[in-house]
Amino acid sequence: MKHLKQQFRKKILFRLARQKEEERRKTSSKILKMLFSLPQFAVAKIIMFYLSFDGEVDTSIMIKEAKSLGKRIAVPLIKRQTRELIPVLFDFKETLLEKGPYGILQPKVQNKNVLQLPELDMVIIPAVAFDLDGNRLGRGMGYYDRFLSKLPPKVFTIGLGFSFQVFDRLPFVEPHDISVQKILYA
Repeated sequence: MKHLKQQFRKKILFRLARQKEEERRKTSSKILKMLFSLPQFAVAKIIMFYLSFDGEVDTSIMIKEAKSLGKRIAVPLIKRQTRELIPVLFDFKETLLEKGPYGILQPKVQNKNVLQLPELDMVIIPAVAFDLDGNRLGRGMGYYDRFLSKLPPKVFTIGLGFSFQVFDRLPFVEPHDISVQKILYA
């Protein structure tokens, strides 16, 4: 089962990497419109976005537009030692980004920017694949599963993906896997 899961993950990651940049941007723009039209987005004050990596749905324009609408933005800081994600306020001026573990951009942290989980209203989640029930297949390190398991129920969670990343049912769902409440894809 584990071998099949790894093969499946590898196949989707290969497809993500081969996607043309123009197509990725165009589809990401469609997903932005879906996200911004949600009632949960309208009322959210603090939204945690992931910083796009390795062909994922592009969140850079989403982050800028959400900021221009008065939303406060958080992004994840990866704590490799404790294998956790920490939400950090991304203020665009003082918050510098650097390559973190796994080559993913993350903020250079200052303690004043760290948020507590109950402060978040919405969290935007990446994955390698999703199913229609909100189950997700991540990159295999468990960071988002641990993070999602600690979120208060009031925090609305949304997965973003391309249509080729979304399946009727993922055959690899395990008890420790945490689903998202909504999936947006195009």
